[in-house]
Amino acid sequence: MHSDLSNNPTGGTIKEQQPDRASNLGVDLQEKSVAVAPESIAAAVAAAVDAEDDQSVAVSQDVGASVVVLKGTAPDHEIEQPTLPRRLKTLLIGKPRNLKDHSVFHSVSLIAFLAWVGLGADGLSSSCYGPSEAFGHLEGHYYLAVFLAAATILTVLVISACYSHIIEEFPSGGGGYLVASKLLSPRIGVVSGCALLVDYVLTVTTSIAAAGNALFGLLDPDRTWLGVTTAELKLPVECALIVLLVVMNLRGIKESVTVLLPIFLLFLITHVLVIGGAVGLHLGAVGEVATSVTDGVREGFRDPALGLGGMLAIFFRAYSLGAGTYTGIEAVSNSMPVMAEPRVQTAKRTMRYMAISLAVTAGGLMLAYLLLKITPRLMLDNPGKTMNQVLTEIVVSEVGLGAASVGTGFILATMICEGALLFVAAQAGFIDGPRVLANMAQDSYAPHWLGSLSERLSSQNGILLIGTASLAALLYTQGNVAMLLIMYSINVFVTFSLSMIGMCRHWYQKRGAHPAWRKRLALFLLGAFMCVGILTVTVYEKFEVGGWMTLAVTTTCVLLCFGVHAHYRGVARRLRGLDSSLSAVAAGDEPNLAEPDCDRPTAAVLVGGYSGLGVHTLLNALRFVPDHFENVIFLSVGVVDSGNFKGAEAVEALQRHTEASLEKYVDIAQRLGLPSTSYLAVGTDAVEELEFLCRQLSRKYPKAVFFAGQLVFQRDTWLQRLLHNQTAYSLQRRLQWDGVPMVILPTRVRDAEK
Repeated sequence: MHSDLSNNPTGGTIKEQQPDRASNLGVDLQEKSVAVAPESIAAAVAAAVDAEDDQSVAVSQDVGASVVVLKGTAPDHEIEQPTLPRRLKTLLIGKPRNLKDHSVFHSVSLIAFLAWVGLGADGLSSSCYGPSEAFGHLEGHYYLAVFLAAATILTVLVISACYSHIIEEFPSGGGGYLVASKLLSPRIGVVSGCALLVDYVLTVTTSIAAAGNALFGLLDPDRTWLGVTTAELKLPVECALIVLLVVMNLRGIKESVTVLLPIFLLFLITHVLVIGGAVGLHLGAVGEVATSVTDGVREGFRDPALGLGGMLAIFFRAYSLGAGTYTGIEAVSNSMPVMAEPRVQTAKRTMRYMAISLAVTAGGLMLAYLLLKITPRLMLDNPGKTMNQVLTEIVVSEVGLGAASVGTGFILATMICEGALLFVAAQAGFIDGPRVLANMAQDSYAPHWLGSLSERLSSQNGILLIGTASLAALLYTQGNVAMLLIMYSINVFVTFSLSMIGMCRHWYQKRGAHPAWRKRLALFLLGAFMCVGILTVTVYEKFEVGGWMTLAVTTTCVLLCFGVHAHYRGVARRLRGLDSSLSAVAAGDEPNLAEPDCDRPTAAVLVGGYSGLGVHTLLNALRFVPDHFENVIFLSVGVVDSGNFKGAEAVEALQRHTEASLEKYVDIAQRLGLPSTSYLAVGTDAVEELEFLCRQLSRKYPKAVFFAGQLVFQRDTWLQRLLHNQTAYSLQRRLQWDGVPMVILPTRVRDAEK
């Protein structure tokens, strides 16, 4: 969480000075000897991480510009009834999780099987459109489908093996963004991260659009429903499905996955039956198919207008344009934080499940298309239907159930499951996309509030952003799966290529130092060759029909990220001198160890991690009314966000770190001759928990005045308001009704000198 309270109540800093993200503001009220009911832990909601740079971002403070709220009537301390919007929110996304409950970390993590459902569905669902796209680009040379199926299976296994080794090298997750950042350079990592973000947006959009094709293919496109035709109804329904996914993910990851488990299993069963039926019914024709393949290759080789080069060109074009088949493989490595312990073993097992299921399904479908002669010409006779639906209908007909209700029911079940699995696949975009955003936010390449968690310990801001962008992409393309696949595949293989190249460099640098370095290097060289080749052909072939758009969007994202990072670095550079003053503050004075008198005037200072900014807030608070305050108390909240939400131990470490920072502030106040103590909270929502903290302490210290810092820029712009939250003002507005006095001490940030 990044907040502007007390110049930096959440205590982080931008990348160059990152002391510890644990100093962020959050939720669990405690004093060293004072306990507060666990109900005060309002669990999780937007922990915006703006203080991570604020710790190193101040130049001067202006007490004269302070905003003072005068104390009014005594607050009503009765328990407030939840408002209607709050009740609706609880109904939709559930009750807040309690960070004191250690089992909460198990409830939001996934075992290998559930991870296979939630993340593997993305890869497996690509069999609904990837194989048909590749097969359709064989341009009449369908005898090449055997080699295409073999190449597809090999590619799935190679890329999956590469990502299993990436998981070993980067067990904390991060996927392509972290790999490129660490092994190539941070700037190249940003390119990979932005490609991943666009990829996950298109994961949602493509999956939902393909689900619409599968489901609406069962209906007559000209039929009207309340005056609206089936074709006109398709896009609104797809938009509604994206909104539904947003709500499900706001409830939390595991809840959304377990709901979708039956769909995933039914998809596997129906498609195994379809592929098995297609192959089993034509086992007797294996010799005939082998002969036709051999004859086709021979004729193509002898054809002077085609030849070996022409056949290879057709093959590699179809192979590359079927890149949508591989689009979900990286999902596991990007989602390590949601894996159950032991994470590496769980993730590798999930990767194996995904690779085997995808390889068998994709390869099997291509062979089934070949055996049943499902060509694009046949598809023209079945408008509105997908290739998999036509395949299923032919298999059911050959079994002899074409006219039976059982056969019709099986076709309906298969296609409904296919559409539903595509709906499940969109889940990967909401699981992984916000995590990539959070990783980039931690490195100050994205607004810090994108690393926050909600009351349900989900990345609420990232989920909403991914959902909004997915809706925009769906409306822009009108759900055109062919265009979406082009845009989707390019971004996927940008990340794949950079990851493979980075790992090649990694294993080359470790040559001789690891017994398996030659095998690993060879594996990643093969993976890099495959990925770069697919990316090159796809961009070349499809640049004018969607490729340019995805490249333009990704480039824009990269430039925006560089701009955000430059802003945070510039602010930090202008305000780097405050920490140097720490050693000069009351260094030689004997501390006043007396206990604070609750009935005496008290300065309550909201602080974050120990820094020059917090010390300057303290000194300016004391200067606010000279010789008036006789006690000083410090308040801080350790925010649990995506960067430190790694288990119960991490939350306990966050609390210890926050306590250590507060002890340093208390020591300074005592050396200034003032009795002092501190209170802290640990959780996910800084404003909500600080409000509770201030209310409680205003009762214990009735003569207390609360002080908080707020960054104020020389030129206030929308960009600054976006990148630096307004925590102090939000808290002040909440405390006004209760008559709790609060003073905001602006921390001024001057424009950089030109």
